[in-house]
Amino acid sequence: MMRREKIKVYIYIRVSTAMQTEGYSLDAQKARMKAYADFNGYEIVGEYEDAGKSGKSIEGRTAFMRMMEDIKLGKDGVSFVLVFKLSRFGRNAADVLSTLQIMQDYGVNLICVEDGIDSSKDAGKLMISVLSAVAEIERENIRVQTMEGRIQKAREGKWNGGFAPYGYTLIDGKLEINEEEAPAVRMIFDLYVHKSLGGRAIAKYLEAHGIRKMQRHNAKGDLFSAIYIHEILKNPVYCGKIAYGRRKTEKVHGTRNEYRIVASSDYLLADGIHQPLVPLEDWEAAQVRLLSQANKYSRDPAKNAEHVYLLSGIVKCPMCGAGMYGVKSCKRRKDGTKYKDFYYYGCKHRRMDRGHKCNHKKQIPCDLLDSAVAEIIIKLISKPSFAALMQEKINLQIDTSALQQEIDHYEKTLRQQYAVKANLAEEIDSLDPDDKHYHQRKLDLDERLYRMYDKIQETESALIECKAKKQAIEADKITSDNIYRILTNFDKLYAVMSDAEKHELLETLISEIHVYPDQKPSGQWIESIGFRLPILENSFEMSLDKLGGLETVMLFTRSGAAE
Repeated sequence: MMRREKIKVYIYIRVSTAMQTEGYSLDAQKARMKAYADFNGYEIVGEYEDAGKSGKSIEGRTAFMRMMEDIKLGKDGVSFVLVFKLSRFGRNAADVLSTLQIMQDYGVNLICVEDGIDSSKDAGKLMISVLSAVAEIERENIRVQTMEGRIQKAREGKWNGGFAPYGYTLIDGKLEINEEEAPAVRMIFDLYVHKSLGGRAIAKYLEAHGIRKMQRHNAKGDLFSAIYIHEILKNPVYCGKIAYGRRKTEKVHGTRNEYRIVASSDYLLADGIHQPLVPLEDWEAAQVRLLSQANKYSRDPAKNAEHVYLLSGIVKCPMCGAGMYGVKSCKRRKDGTKYKDFYYYGCKHRRMDRGHKCNHKKQIPCDLLDSAVAEIIIKLISKPSFAALMQEKINLQIDTSALQQEIDHYEKTLRQQYAVKANLAEEIDSLDPDDKHYHQRKLDLDERLYRMYDKIQETESALIECKAKKQAIEADKITSDNIYRILTNFDKLYAVMSDAEKHELLETLISEIHVYPDQKPSGQWIESIGFRLPILENSFEMSLDKLGGLETVMLFTRSGAAE
Protein backbone atom coordinates (compact mmCIF):
# COMPACT_ATOMS: atom_id res chain seq x y z
CA MET A 1 0.00 0.00 0.00
CA MET A 2 1.36 3.37 -1.07
CA ARG A 3 2.00 5.86 1.68
CA ARG A 4 -0.01 9.04 1.26
CA GLU A 5 2.16 12.17 0.97
CA LYS A 6 1.64 14.62 3.81
CA ILE A 7 0.24 18.12 3.20
CA LYS A 8 3.00 20.68 3.67
CA VAL A 9 2.44 23.78 5.80
CA TYR A 10 4.22 26.84 7.18
CA ILE A 11 3.66 28.10 10.68
CA TYR A 12 3.80 31.81 11.44
CA ILE A 13 4.23 33.06 14.98
CA ARG A 14 4.08 36.60 16.28
CA VAL A 15 3.87 37.52 19.94
CA SER A 16 3.52 40.86 21.73
CA THR A 17 4.21 41.77 25.34
CA ALA A 18 0.46 41.76 26.04
CA MET A 19 0.07 38.20 24.73
CA GLN A 20 3.00 36.97 26.82
CA THR A 21 1.24 38.16 29.96
CA GLU A 22 -1.82 36.19 28.87
CA GLY A 23 0.22 32.99 28.49
CA TYR A 24 0.56 33.09 24.70
CA SER A 25 4.34 32.99 24.50
CA LEU A 26 6.20 31.98 21.36
CA ASP A 27 6.75 28.51 22.76
CA ALA A 28 3.09 28.16 23.73
CA GLN A 29 1.90 29.19 20.25
CA LYS A 30 4.44 26.90 18.58
CA ALA A 31 3.47 23.89 20.72
CA ARG A 32 -0.25 24.39 20.03
CA MET A 33 0.26 24.63 16.25
CA LYS A 34 2.61 21.61 16.13
CA ALA A 35 0.01 19.57 17.99
CA TYR A 36 -2.63 20.69 15.48
CA ALA A 37 -0.36 19.78 12.54
CA ASP A 38 0.38 16.33 14.03
CA PHE A 39 -3.31 15.64 14.61
CA ASN A 40 -4.21 16.50 11.01
CA GLY A 41 -1.21 14.79 9.47
CA TYR A 42 0.42 18.03 8.22
CA GLU A 43 4.17 18.35 7.65
CA ILE A 44 5.69 21.61 8.93
CA VAL A 45 8.35 22.59 6.39
CA GLY A 46 9.00 26.16 7.56
CA GLU A 47 8.73 28.24 10.73
CA TYR A 48 8.63 32.06 10.70
CA GLU A 49 8.79 34.17 13.86
CA ASP A 50 8.30 37.90 14.43
CA ALA A 51 8.80 38.63 18.12
CA GLY A 52 7.45 41.90 19.43
CA LYS A 53 6.51 43.35 16.01
CA SER A 54 3.44 45.54 15.66
CA GLY A 55 0.39 44.05 13.99
CA LYS A 56 -0.81 47.43 12.74
CA SER A 57 0.54 46.76 9.28
CA ILE A 58 2.49 44.10 7.46
CA GLU A 59 5.46 46.40 6.72
CA GLY A 60 8.35 45.93 9.16
CA ARG A 61 7.57 42.26 9.90
CA THR A 62 10.64 40.74 8.31
CA ALA A 63 9.82 37.07 8.91
CA PHE A 64 6.32 37.55 7.54
CA MET A 65 7.66 39.22 4.40
CA ARG A 66 10.19 36.40 3.95
CA MET A 67 7.38 33.82 4.25
CA MET A 68 5.32 35.63 1.61
CA GLU A 69 8.29 35.64 -0.77
CA ASP A 70 8.77 31.90 -0.24
CA ILE A 71 5.07 31.33 -1.02
CA LYS A 72 5.32 33.34 -4.24
CA LEU A 73 8.41 31.38 -5.27
CA GLY A 74 6.70 28.06 -4.51
CA LYS A 75 9.76 27.16 -2.50
CA ASP A 76 8.30 24.28 -0.46
CA GLY A 77 4.98 23.59 -2.18
CA VAL A 78 2.91 24.39 0.91
CA SER A 79 -0.88 24.30 0.99
CA PHE A 80 -1.53 26.12 4.27
CA VAL A 81 -0.11 28.71 6.65
CA LEU A 82 -0.93 28.00 10.29
CA VAL A 83 -1.30 30.90 12.72
CA PHE A 84 -2.31 30.74 16.36
CA LYS A 85 -5.03 33.43 16.18
CA LEU A 86 -6.20 35.73 13.41
CA SER A 87 -5.01 38.75 15.46
CA ARG A 88 -1.44 37.39 15.09
CA PHE A 89 -1.71 37.54 11.30
CA GLY A 90 -2.45 41.29 11.23
CA ARG A 91 -4.89 43.75 12.73
CA ASN A 92 -5.52 45.80 9.65
CA ALA A 93 -8.52 44.35 7.83
CA ALA A 94 -7.36 45.56 4.42
CA ASP A 95 -3.90 44.03 4.95
CA VAL A 96 -5.30 40.70 6.13
CA LEU A 97 -7.71 40.32 3.22
CA SER A 98 -5.27 41.52 0.53
CA THR A 99 -2.51 39.23 1.87
CA LEU A 100 -4.92 36.31 2.02
CA GLN A 101 -5.89 36.98 -1.60
CA ILE A 102 -2.21 36.91 -2.63
CA MET A 103 -1.73 33.60 -0.78
CA GLN A 104 -4.77 32.06 -2.47
CA ASP A 105 -3.49 33.23 -5.87
CA TYR A 106 -0.56 30.87 -5.21
CA GLY A 107 -2.78 28.05 -3.94
CA VAL A 108 -2.10 28.62 -0.23
CA ASN A 109 -4.81 29.03 2.42
CA LEU A 110 -4.82 30.26 6.02
CA ILE A 111 -5.74 28.24 9.11
CA CYS A 112 -6.27 30.02 12.46
CA VAL A 113 -5.80 27.21 14.97
CA GLU A 114 -7.28 28.79 18.10
CA ASP A 115 -10.18 30.44 16.22
CA GLY A 116 -11.03 27.29 14.26
CA ILE A 117 -10.98 29.11 10.90
CA ASP A 118 -9.95 27.61 7.55
CA SER A 119 -9.91 30.05 4.59
CA SER A 120 -10.24 27.16 2.11
CA LYS A 121 -13.85 26.91 3.21
CA ASP A 122 -16.44 29.59 2.38
CA ALA A 123 -17.46 30.02 6.01
CA GLY A 124 -13.81 30.49 6.98
CA LYS A 125 -13.25 33.27 4.43
CA LEU A 126 -16.33 35.07 5.73
CA MET A 127 -15.21 34.75 9.35
CA ILE A 128 -11.77 36.15 8.47
CA SER A 129 -13.38 39.21 6.88
CA VAL A 130 -15.60 39.82 9.90
CA LEU A 131 -13.04 39.18 12.63
CA SER A 132 -10.26 41.23 10.99
CA ALA A 133 -12.65 44.18 10.60
CA VAL A 134 -13.74 43.85 14.25
CA ALA A 135 -10.10 43.76 15.37
CA GLU A 136 -9.41 46.97 13.46
CA ILE A 137 -12.42 48.71 15.04
CA GLU A 138 -11.29 47.62 18.50
CA ARG A 139 -7.79 48.93 17.87
CA GLU A 140 -9.19 52.30 16.79
CA ASN A 141 -11.39 52.44 19.92
CA ILE A 142 -8.38 51.76 22.12
CA ARG A 143 -6.44 54.48 20.29
CA VAL A 144 -9.23 57.03 20.85
CA GLN A 145 -9.54 56.10 24.53
CA THR A 146 -5.80 56.37 24.99
CA MET A 147 -5.77 59.77 23.30
CA GLU A 148 -8.61 61.04 25.49
CA GLY A 149 -6.72 59.91 28.57
CA ARG A 150 -3.60 61.77 27.41
CA ILE A 151 -5.59 64.92 26.68
CA GLN A 152 -7.02 64.79 30.20
CA LYS A 153 -3.54 64.38 31.69
CA ALA A 154 -2.34 67.37 29.66
CA ARG A 155 -5.25 69.51 30.90
CA GLU A 156 -4.25 68.60 34.45
CA GLY A 157 -0.68 69.72 33.72
CA LYS A 158 0.78 66.21 33.91
CA TRP A 159 3.43 64.69 31.67
CA ASN A 160 1.96 62.48 28.96
CA GLY A 161 4.60 59.83 28.92
CA GLY A 162 7.62 59.10 26.80
CA PHE A 163 11.15 60.36 27.40
CA ALA A 164 11.54 63.36 29.65
CA PRO A 165 12.58 66.45 27.68
CA TYR A 166 16.22 67.49 28.00
CA GLY A 167 16.68 69.38 31.27
CA TYR A 168 14.20 67.23 33.16
CA THR A 169 14.10 63.80 34.76
CA LEU A 170 10.96 61.71 35.05
CA ILE A 171 10.38 60.64 38.67
CA ASP A 172 7.17 58.75 39.53
CA GLY A 173 5.55 60.10 36.40
CA LYS A 174 6.39 63.74 37.27
CA LEU A 175 8.94 66.01 35.61
CA GLU A 176 11.72 67.10 37.96
CA ILE A 177 14.50 69.54 37.01
CA ASN A 178 17.75 67.80 36.12
CA GLU A 179 20.39 70.17 37.51
CA GLU A 180 23.10 68.69 35.29
CA GLU A 181 21.16 69.33 32.05
CA ALA A 182 19.16 72.44 32.97
CA PRO A 183 22.03 75.02 32.71
CA ALA A 184 22.48 74.24 29.00
CA VAL A 185 18.76 74.80 28.32
CA ARG A 186 18.77 78.12 30.20
CA MET A 187 21.89 79.20 28.30
CA ILE A 188 20.26 78.35 24.93
CA PHE A 189 17.26 80.59 25.69
CA ASP A 190 19.51 83.37 26.99
CA LEU A 191 21.75 83.32 23.91
CA TYR A 192 18.77 83.23 21.55
CA VAL A 193 16.53 85.79 23.23
CA HIS A 194 18.98 88.21 24.86
CA LYS A 195 22.12 87.81 22.72
CA SER A 196 20.27 87.37 19.39
CA LEU A 197 22.37 84.37 18.36
CA GLY A 198 20.90 81.93 15.83
CA GLY A 199 20.71 78.14 16.15
CA ARG A 200 24.03 77.46 14.39
CA ALA A 201 25.83 80.20 16.32
CA ILE A 202 24.51 78.81 19.63
CA ALA A 203 25.65 75.31 18.67
CA LYS A 204 29.16 76.63 17.92
CA TYR A 205 29.19 78.66 21.16
CA LEU A 206 28.26 75.62 23.27
CA GLU A 207 30.87 73.47 21.53
CA ALA A 208 33.56 76.13 21.93
CA HIS A 209 32.82 76.42 25.66
CA GLY A 210 32.91 72.66 26.20
CA ILE A 211 29.19 72.33 26.90
CA ARG A 212 28.03 68.90 25.78
CA LYS A 213 24.75 67.02 25.89
CA MET A 214 24.50 64.61 28.78
CA GLN A 215 24.39 61.05 27.50
CA ARG A 216 20.94 59.48 27.51
CA HIS A 217 19.63 56.15 26.32
CA ASN A 218 18.01 57.90 23.33
CA ALA A 219 20.95 60.25 22.56
CA LYS A 220 22.84 60.10 19.27
CA GLY A 221 25.82 62.30 20.11
CA ASP A 222 27.08 64.76 22.67
CA LEU A 223 26.94 67.96 20.58
CA PHE A 224 23.98 70.32 20.39
CA SER A 225 22.87 70.64 16.77
CA ALA A 226 21.04 73.68 15.39
CA ILE A 227 17.96 71.51 14.78
CA TYR A 228 18.01 70.20 18.37
CA ILE A 229 18.40 73.75 19.70
CA HIS A 230 15.37 74.93 17.70
CA GLU A 231 13.36 72.00 19.09
CA ILE A 232 14.27 73.11 22.61
CA LEU A 233 13.31 76.71 21.84
CA LYS A 234 9.91 75.64 20.50
CA ASN A 235 9.02 73.33 23.38
CA PRO A 236 6.57 75.01 25.84
CA VAL A 237 7.54 72.57 28.59
CA TYR A 238 10.48 74.85 29.46
CA CYS A 239 8.20 77.73 30.48
CA GLY A 240 6.09 75.48 32.70
CA LYS A 241 3.48 74.41 30.12
CA ILE A 242 2.29 70.99 29.03
CA ALA A 243 1.44 70.60 25.36
CA TYR A 244 -0.51 67.83 23.68
CA GLY A 245 -0.87 67.38 19.94
CA ARG A 246 2.23 69.37 18.80
CA ARG A 247 2.87 66.55 16.37
CA LYS A 248 0.39 64.30 14.67
CA THR A 249 0.55 61.18 12.57
CA GLU A 250 -0.93 61.46 9.11
CA LYS A 251 -1.32 58.87 6.40
CA VAL A 252 0.76 59.44 3.28
CA HIS A 253 -1.69 60.11 0.48
CA GLY A 254 -2.00 57.32 -2.05
CA THR A 255 -0.50 54.64 0.23
CA ARG A 256 -2.04 51.95 2.39
CA ASN A 257 0.35 51.69 5.30
CA GLU A 258 2.75 54.62 5.11
CA TYR A 259 2.53 57.27 7.80
CA ARG A 260 4.56 60.34 8.67
CA ILE A 261 4.90 62.65 11.66
CA VAL A 262 4.00 66.28 10.95
CA ALA A 263 3.94 69.40 13.11
CA SER A 264 0.57 70.78 14.14
CA SER A 265 -0.16 74.44 14.92
CA ASP A 266 -3.43 73.54 16.65
CA TYR A 267 -2.51 71.86 19.94
CA LEU A 268 -3.57 71.86 23.59
CA LEU A 269 -1.48 73.99 25.96
CA ALA A 270 -2.04 73.94 29.71
CA ASP A 271 -0.18 75.01 32.86
CA GLY A 272 2.05 72.18 34.01
CA ILE A 273 2.60 71.04 37.59
CA HIS A 274 6.36 70.98 36.98
CA GLN A 275 8.81 73.82 37.59
CA PRO A 276 9.73 75.93 34.54
CA LEU A 277 13.34 76.29 33.44
CA VAL A 278 12.91 79.71 31.81
CA PRO A 279 10.52 82.62 32.40
CA LEU A 280 7.34 82.69 30.30
CA GLU A 281 8.44 86.04 28.85
CA ASP A 282 11.66 84.52 27.47
CA TRP A 283 9.83 81.58 25.89
CA GLU A 284 7.27 83.89 24.26
CA ALA A 285 10.06 86.15 23.00
CA ALA A 286 11.72 83.07 21.49
CA GLN A 287 8.48 82.13 19.70
CA VAL A 288 8.13 85.65 18.34
CA ARG A 289 11.64 85.52 16.92
CA LEU A 290 11.21 81.99 15.56
CA LEU A 291 7.99 82.96 13.83
CA SER A 292 9.39 86.18 12.39
CA GLN A 293 12.33 84.29 10.90
CA ALA A 294 10.38 81.22 9.79
CA ASN A 295 10.60 82.11 6.11
CA LYS A 296 14.15 83.34 6.16
CA TYR A 297 15.90 79.98 6.39
CA SER A 298 17.07 78.34 3.23
CA ARG A 299 19.47 75.51 2.45
CA ASP A 300 22.97 76.46 1.59
CA PRO A 301 24.16 75.14 -1.76
CA ALA A 302 26.28 72.04 -1.39
CA LYS A 303 29.87 73.03 -0.87
CA ASN A 304 31.21 70.27 -3.04
CA ALA A 305 28.50 70.39 -5.67
CA GLU A 306 29.68 69.63 -9.17
CA HIS A 307 27.77 72.60 -10.56
CA VAL A 308 25.94 75.43 -8.80
CA TYR A 309 22.68 76.43 -10.47
CA LEU A 310 22.49 80.13 -9.62
CA LEU A 311 18.73 80.50 -10.20
CA SER A 312 17.57 77.08 -9.02
CA GLY A 313 14.06 77.36 -7.56
CA ILE A 314 13.91 81.11 -8.25
CA VAL A 315 12.97 80.88 -11.93
CA LYS A 316 9.37 79.70 -12.29
CA CYS A 317 7.85 77.38 -14.86
CA PRO A 318 5.62 79.39 -17.22
CA MET A 319 3.01 76.61 -17.27
CA CYS A 320 2.63 75.29 -13.72
CA GLY A 321 4.40 78.03 -11.72
CA ALA A 322 6.67 75.59 -9.88
CA GLY A 323 10.35 76.33 -9.36
CA MET A 324 12.64 75.22 -12.18
CA TYR A 325 15.78 73.35 -11.22
CA GLY A 326 19.11 72.45 -12.73
CA VAL A 327 19.34 69.72 -15.37
CA LYS A 328 22.63 68.29 -16.60
CA SER A 329 23.05 66.91 -20.11
CA CYS A 330 26.16 64.90 -20.99
CA LYS A 331 27.10 65.01 -24.66
CA ARG A 332 29.15 62.10 -25.95
CA ARG A 333 31.08 61.33 -29.11
CA LYS A 334 30.16 58.49 -31.44
CA ASP A 335 32.65 56.24 -29.67
CA GLY A 336 30.89 56.84 -26.34
CA THR A 337 33.51 59.07 -24.76
CA LYS A 338 32.36 62.16 -22.90
CA TYR A 339 32.46 65.35 -24.96
CA LYS A 340 30.97 68.12 -22.84
CA ASP A 341 28.45 68.80 -20.06
CA PHE A 342 25.60 71.22 -20.69
CA TYR A 343 23.48 72.75 -17.94
CA TYR A 344 19.85 73.85 -18.19
CA TYR A 345 16.90 75.01 -16.10
CA GLY A 346 13.89 72.79 -16.55
CA CYS A 347 10.59 72.00 -14.84
CA LYS A 348 10.67 68.56 -13.30
CA HIS A 349 7.08 68.03 -14.40
CA ARG A 350 5.64 68.79 -11.02
CA ARG A 351 1.92 68.75 -10.27
CA MET A 352 -0.27 71.52 -11.58
CA ASP A 353 -3.40 72.73 -9.87
CA ARG A 354 -5.88 69.89 -9.37
CA GLY A 355 -3.14 67.30 -9.57
CA HIS A 356 -2.36 67.41 -13.31
CA LYS A 357 1.20 66.93 -14.46
CA CYS A 358 3.09 69.78 -16.06
CA ASN A 359 3.87 69.21 -19.72
CA HIS A 360 6.36 72.06 -20.15
CA LYS A 361 9.47 70.38 -21.56
CA LYS A 362 11.44 73.42 -22.73
CA GLN A 363 14.86 73.79 -21.14
CA ILE A 364 16.71 77.10 -20.83
CA PRO A 365 20.54 77.14 -20.96
CA CYS A 366 21.90 78.15 -17.56
CA ASP A 367 24.63 80.46 -18.87
CA LEU A 368 22.10 82.35 -21.03
CA LEU A 369 19.63 82.93 -18.19
CA ASP A 370 22.27 83.61 -15.52
CA SER A 371 24.02 86.29 -17.57
CA ALA A 372 20.70 87.90 -18.60
CA VAL A 373 19.61 88.28 -14.96
CA ALA A 374 22.96 89.80 -13.93
CA GLU A 375 22.81 92.21 -16.88
CA ILE A 376 19.28 93.29 -15.98
CA ILE A 377 20.22 94.05 -12.37
CA ILE A 378 23.30 96.03 -13.40
CA LYS A 379 21.27 98.07 -15.91
CA LEU A 380 18.55 98.64 -13.35
CA ILE A 381 20.78 100.00 -10.61
CA SER A 382 22.61 102.26 -13.05
CA LYS A 383 19.48 104.32 -13.65
CA PRO A 384 19.49 107.63 -11.73
CA SER A 385 15.76 107.35 -11.03
CA PHE A 386 16.27 104.01 -9.33
CA ALA A 387 19.13 105.35 -7.19
CA ALA A 388 16.85 108.18 -6.00
CA LEU A 389 14.14 105.68 -5.11
CA MET A 390 16.60 103.58 -3.14
CA GLN A 391 17.60 106.55 -1.04
CA GLU A 392 13.95 107.38 -0.46
CA LYS A 393 13.21 103.88 0.75
CA ILE A 394 16.18 103.83 3.11
CA ASN A 395 14.84 106.90 4.85
CA LEU A 396 11.27 105.57 4.98
CA GLN A 397 9.82 105.24 8.46
CA ILE A 398 7.53 102.25 9.09
CA ASP A 399 4.41 102.76 11.21
CA THR A 400 3.60 99.80 13.49
CA SER A 401 1.25 101.65 15.85
CA ALA A 402 -1.80 99.63 14.75
CA LEU A 403 -0.03 96.37 15.50
CA GLN A 404 1.11 97.72 18.87
CA GLN A 405 -2.51 98.55 19.74
CA GLU A 406 -3.44 94.98 18.84
CA ILE A 407 -0.63 93.63 21.04
CA ASP A 408 -1.79 95.82 23.96
CA HIS A 409 -5.34 94.48 23.49
CA TYR A 410 -4.22 90.83 23.56
CA GLU A 411 -2.02 91.42 26.61
CA LYS A 412 -4.93 93.05 28.46
CA THR A 413 -7.26 90.20 27.47
CA LEU A 414 -4.68 87.66 28.61
CA ARG A 415 -4.37 89.30 32.04
CA GLN A 416 -8.16 89.15 32.42
CA GLN A 417 -8.27 85.51 31.34
CA TYR A 418 -5.51 84.55 33.76
CA ALA A 419 -7.46 86.25 36.56
CA VAL A 420 -10.63 84.32 35.66
CA LYS A 421 -8.65 81.08 35.54
CA ALA A 422 -7.17 81.74 39.00
CA ASN A 423 -10.64 82.50 40.42
CA LEU A 424 -12.08 79.31 38.97
CA ALA A 425 -9.22 77.25 40.38
CA GLU A 426 -9.78 78.88 43.79
CA GLU A 427 -13.53 78.13 43.60
CA ILE A 428 -12.79 74.46 42.84
CA ASP A 429 -10.39 74.25 45.80
CA SER A 430 -12.94 75.81 48.16
CA LEU A 431 -15.76 73.37 47.32
CA ASP A 432 -17.09 71.32 50.25
CA PRO A 433 -16.78 67.57 49.43
CA ASP A 434 -19.62 66.85 51.88
CA ASP A 435 -22.03 69.08 49.98
CA LYS A 436 -24.63 66.92 48.15
CA HIS A 437 -24.19 69.10 45.06
CA TYR A 438 -20.38 68.84 45.19
CA HIS A 439 -19.88 66.61 42.14
CA GLN A 440 -22.19 68.62 39.88
CA ARG A 441 -20.65 71.95 40.93
CA LYS A 442 -17.15 70.57 40.40
CA LEU A 443 -18.08 69.30 36.94
CA ASP A 444 -19.48 72.72 36.01
CA LEU A 445 -16.42 74.54 37.30
CA ASP A 446 -14.03 72.07 35.62
CA GLU A 447 -15.79 72.59 32.30
CA ARG A 448 -15.54 76.39 32.69
CA LEU A 449 -11.87 76.02 33.57
CA TYR A 450 -11.16 73.88 30.50
CA ARG A 451 -12.93 76.40 28.27
CA MET A 452 -10.82 79.15 29.80
CA TYR A 453 -7.66 77.13 29.04
CA ASP A 454 -8.76 77.05 25.39
CA LYS A 455 -9.40 80.81 25.35
CA ILE A 456 -6.01 81.51 26.95
CA GLN A 457 -4.32 79.31 24.36
CA GLU A 458 -6.05 81.17 21.50
CA THR A 459 -5.10 84.56 22.94
CA GLU A 460 -1.48 83.53 23.55
CA SER A 461 -1.18 82.25 19.97
CA ALA A 462 -2.68 85.46 18.58
CA LEU A 463 -0.32 87.55 20.76
CA ILE A 464 2.77 85.65 19.61
CA GLU A 465 1.72 85.94 15.97
CA CYS A 466 1.06 89.68 16.32
CA LYS A 467 4.43 90.30 18.00
CA ALA A 468 6.12 88.30 15.24
CA LYS A 469 4.45 90.46 12.57
CA LYS A 470 5.62 93.63 14.28
CA GLN A 471 9.16 92.32 14.67
CA ALA A 472 9.26 91.19 11.04
CA ILE A 473 8.07 94.61 9.81
CA GLU A 474 10.60 96.43 11.95
CA ALA A 475 13.36 94.13 10.74
CA ASP A 476 12.27 94.58 7.14
CA LYS A 477 13.65 98.12 6.97
CA ILE A 478 17.04 96.90 8.16
CA THR A 479 16.93 94.09 5.61
CA SER A 480 15.94 96.52 2.86
CA ASP A 481 18.78 98.84 3.83
CA ASN A 482 21.27 96.00 3.45
CA ILE A 483 19.81 94.92 0.11
CA TYR A 484 19.90 98.48 -1.26
CA ARG A 485 23.55 98.80 -0.26
CA ILE A 486 24.34 95.47 -1.91
CA LEU A 487 22.61 96.63 -5.08
CA THR A 488 24.63 99.82 -5.29
CA ASN A 489 27.81 97.71 -5.39
CA PHE A 490 26.32 94.72 -7.18
CA ASP A 491 28.58 94.72 -10.26
CA LYS A 492 31.76 94.89 -8.17
CA LEU A 493 30.64 92.22 -5.71
CA TYR A 494 29.27 89.88 -8.39
CA ALA A 495 32.53 89.90 -10.32
CA VAL A 496 34.58 88.48 -7.44
CA MET A 497 32.03 86.05 -5.94
CA SER A 498 32.10 82.27 -6.19
CA ASP A 499 29.11 80.53 -7.78
CA ALA A 500 27.84 79.43 -4.37
CA GLU A 501 28.03 83.03 -3.10
CA LYS A 502 26.28 84.28 -6.25
CA HIS A 503 23.47 81.79 -5.70
CA GLU A 504 23.03 82.97 -2.10
CA LEU A 505 23.09 86.63 -3.16
CA LEU A 506 20.51 86.13 -5.91
CA GLU A 507 18.25 84.25 -3.48
CA THR A 508 18.52 87.22 -1.13
CA LEU A 509 17.70 89.77 -3.82
CA ILE A 510 15.15 87.97 -6.00
CA SER A 511 11.89 86.30 -5.00
CA GLU A 512 10.98 84.93 -8.42
CA ILE A 513 11.78 85.12 -12.13
CA HIS A 514 9.07 84.56 -14.71
CA VAL A 515 10.03 83.33 -18.15
CA TYR A 516 8.19 83.05 -21.46
CA PRO A 517 6.98 79.58 -22.59
CA ASP A 518 9.15 79.99 -25.68
CA GLN A 519 12.21 82.05 -26.42
CA LYS A 520 11.37 85.36 -28.08
CA PRO A 521 12.73 86.19 -31.54
CA SER A 522 15.07 88.64 -29.81
CA GLY A 523 16.58 85.75 -27.85
CA GLN A 524 14.95 86.89 -24.62
CA TRP A 525 13.54 84.38 -22.10
CA ILE A 526 12.82 86.64 -19.09
CA GLU A 527 9.35 88.12 -18.75
CA SER A 528 9.61 89.73 -15.28
CA ILE A 529 11.64 89.71 -12.07
CA GLY A 530 10.23 90.11 -8.57
CA PHE A 531 12.61 91.48 -5.96
CA ARG A 532 12.62 90.75 -2.24
CA LEU A 533 12.19 94.43 -1.38
CA PRO A 534 9.72 97.19 -2.17
CA ILE A 535 11.36 98.72 -5.24
CA LEU A 536 8.28 100.58 -6.27
CA GLU A 537 4.66 100.89 -5.36
CA ASN A 538 3.88 101.12 -9.08
CA SER A 539 5.35 99.40 -12.08
CA PHE A 540 8.81 100.32 -13.25
CA GLU A 541 9.82 99.79 -16.87
CA MET A 542 13.26 99.56 -18.30
CA SER A 543 14.54 98.53 -21.71
CA LEU A 544 17.09 95.82 -22.29
CA ASP A 545 18.82 95.43 -25.62
CA LYS A 546 19.25 91.80 -26.51
CA LEU A 547 20.17 89.71 -29.50
CA GLY A 548 19.83 91.23 -32.93
CA GLY A 549 19.65 94.79 -31.61
CA LEU A 550 15.97 94.34 -30.73
CA GLU A 551 14.56 96.12 -27.71
CA THR A 552 12.73 94.13 -25.04
CA VAL A 553 10.71 95.89 -22.36
CA MET A 554 11.24 94.43 -18.92
CA LEU A 555 8.71 94.97 -16.15
CA PHE A 556 9.91 95.04 -12.57
CA THR A 557 7.28 94.90 -9.89
CA ARG A 558 7.13 94.77 -6.13
CA SER A 559 7.32 91.28 -4.65
CA GLY A 560 3.82 90.10 -3.76
CA ALA A 561 4.34 89.21 -0.12
CA ALA A 562 6.46 90.60 2.63
CA GLU A 563 9.53 88.61 3.04
